[in-house]
Amino acid sequence: MRELGDRLSRYRLNRDLTQEALADEAGISKRTLMRLEDGESVQATSLIRALRAHGLLQNFDALVPPPPLSPIQQAKQHGKTRKRASSPQEEPREKGTWSWGDDE
Repeated sequence: MRELGDRLSRYRLNRDLTQEALADEAGISKRTLMRLEDGESVQATSLIRALRAHGLLQNFDALVPPPPLSPIQQAKQHGKTRKRASSPQEEPREKGTWSWGDDE
């Protein structure tokens, strides 16, 4: 948490913002931002708001990437796929017509 707080503090200073200005931009209190930068415990929503204010929220996916689809979910998504080719079928004849070689 301390390392994360130090990094967020450096981002804020690189943007030449005061803690009060960044807290206003993020929609959190100055005290919450101070706790975050000091490495103390804060709510996850406060962290997300601070990351969004810094333009770093897209990097959050690297921390917790979306889970991969399970094989069952993949199968449901793709539907049924053919596994074999069908053999050629003879065209059906009309009933009542006779031709040489019929056993009927």
